[in-house]
Amino acid sequence: MTWSLPEPILAAGVEDPALPAGWAAEPKWDGFRAQLAVHEGGRVLLRSKQGTDMTASFPDIRAAALAQLPAETGLDGELVVWEGGRLAFDRLQQRLASRREPAASQAARRWPAHFVAFDLLHQNADLTGWPYVRRRATLEALFHDHGLQAPFTLCPSTTDPGLAQQWLGWTAAGVEGLCFKRLDEPYRPTRSWRKYKVRATTEALIGAVTGTLTEPRTVLLGRYDTAGRLQYTGRSTPLSQTIGHQLARRLTAPSGAHPWNGWTFSAGWGTKRTLDVHLVRPDVVMEVAVDIARDAAGRWRHPVRPHRIRTDVDVAQVPLLGHDA
Repeated sequence: MTWSLPEPILAAGVEDPALPAGWAAEPKWDGFRAQLAVHEGGRVLLRSKQGTDMTASFPDIRAAALAQLPAETGLDGELVVWEGGRLAFDRLQQRLASRREPAASQAARRWPAHFVAFDLLHQNADLTGWPYVRRRATLEALFHDHGLQAPFTLCPSTTDPGLAQQWLGWTAAGVEGLCFKRLDEPYRPTRSWRKYKVRATTEALIGAVTGTLTEPRTVLLGRYDTAGRLQYTGRSTPLSQTIGHQLARRLTAPSGAHPWNGWTFSAGWGTKRTLDVHLVRPDVVMEVAVDIARDAAGRWRHPVRPHRIRTDVDVAQVPLLGHDA
C-alpha cells in the first residue's frame, strides 16, 4: 500500500521550563528538523519541515536507512552534525548546499550527520493516530529489535522534571532547550507541542534600525571583532513602545563614515529579502536576551529580545563578536 509522510506537528514557544504533569520532555537540538521514510523497493525520502527533499544532500543517512531500517518505516527527528565538542549548525548548512555527487559524498565524509529520532510515524501501518506514549514505546522497540546504530540516535525522553532540568545544562554542547509533548496526544499537523529555549542576557551596540530614527521598529545589533571592526550580529524582535520612545531620544545619524556603509541585511535567516534600514551612530548599548543558536561567525540566527538601554555600560565593555557576556 502506498503511504506518505504526514505534515509535521509543530511546537509553540513557552517561557516556563517546568515539565507539566501528563507531558514528556525531550532535548531540543540545534539542527535541522527532518522526516525520514523508507519505502519498499529501496526508495528513501529525507525531507525538511518545510517539505524540501534533502535526500541527495545526505547520502550517509540514506545508506544507513537502507542498511538498518525495515521497509515501510517513517521517522521524525533532527539532523545534527557534531564537531569540536558541540553541534555545528553551519556544517549542516554546508551539507545541504552539497546536493550533487561527488560533493555530497565528500561533505558526508568530512562532516558526517546523525539522525536523532524522536517519533515513529509509520511501521507497516500509519501510527499517527496513536498517543505519543505508545509511539514512543514502539520507537524504543524499533531501536532495540533492529540494533540501530550511528548515524541513528534515539532522542532521550523523560517524564521526570528533575532530569528535564538537567538537560538545560547541555547548552554548551548545542542543546537549545526542551520540547514538551503530551503523553496522550496523537501526531497531527498542529502547533500543539511546546518548546522552551534557554536564553542568556548580554549586550550589543545598535548600528542601524528599521522604521525611522524617531520611530524605530527593530534594531540591528553589532559587536566589534578582534580586529576592531564593527560586525553585524543580529536583529531584534519588534521594540516595545517604551523602549522605542527611549531610543528615539538617544539615536543619532552618523556624523561621518559608518562601518556598515553599503551593507545589506537579510530580513531573516534563510531568506533573500533585504531590510530597509537607517544607519545610526553605534554608541548606544542595548541589553538583549539571546538563545544559543549562532552561526560560525558568532552571529545570532534568531531575533533577539530587547530588554533595555544600558546607559551604565560603556561601548568598550560590550563583549566581542562570538564571545559570551
